[in-house]
Amino acid sequence: MSSWAIIQQSLPLFQKGFFITLKLATLGILGAIVVGIICSLIQYFHLPLLNPLVTIYTEIARNTPLLIQLFFLYYAFPQLGLRLTASQCGVVGLIFLGGSYMAAGFTGGFDGISPSQLEAGQAIGLSRWQLAHYVVLPQGLALSVPALAANIIFLIKETSIFTVIAIPELTNTALDLIGMYYHTNEYLLVLVVAYALILIPLSIILTYLERRVRYGAFGN
Repeated sequence: MSSWAIIQQSLPLFQKGFFITLKLATLGILGAIVVGIICSLIQYFHLPLLNPLVTIYTEIARNTPLLIQLFFLYYAFPQLGLRLTASQCGVVGLIFLGGSYMAAGFTGGFDGISPSQLEAGQAIGLSRWQLAHYVVLPQGLALSVPALAANIIFLIKETSIFTVIAIPELTNTALDLIGMYYHTNEYLLVLVVAYALILIPLSIILTYLERRVRYGAFGN
């Protein structure tokens, strides 16, 4: 059988894995962005009680591998009475890991805001919530776009680790096919092309968005 015929036969399985990867990555990234914004605002305004908790969370999340986090969610949580499906573990793990990186990126953007703008907002009587809504978020999110783009690409690539809990995403599909039929080169080629189809267009879009935001903010 020719290599092209082998690739054609595998395409339906890779197509299924492709969309599973996209779905889980999208859910995980959106959740990570929400967690990151909340954590970075807590750190930015130094909210008592919550700030130390966020610091502990980000340190744990960034200093433990996603592999270990997934094992904990998949194998340890049932012992605590909380049973999640493999896909749910994947999304939660991606949010847990990604939220810490997003928080660092957003914090860097928020720190780029001029203190004089905050002082002006406080002078006219804006509350913390109003400062966050009208001053910090609009400017801070724009300044955070480069970090946001890098984290999105990073988290999509991290979905390859989902194979350890048997989620049938792209990497798991390739490994299963290689284990059954031993056509390593063909299946790895499809795997590389599949990730390229996700990451290259996304990278181009995010780069364009970054340039547009930078031009809008700084005029260059």
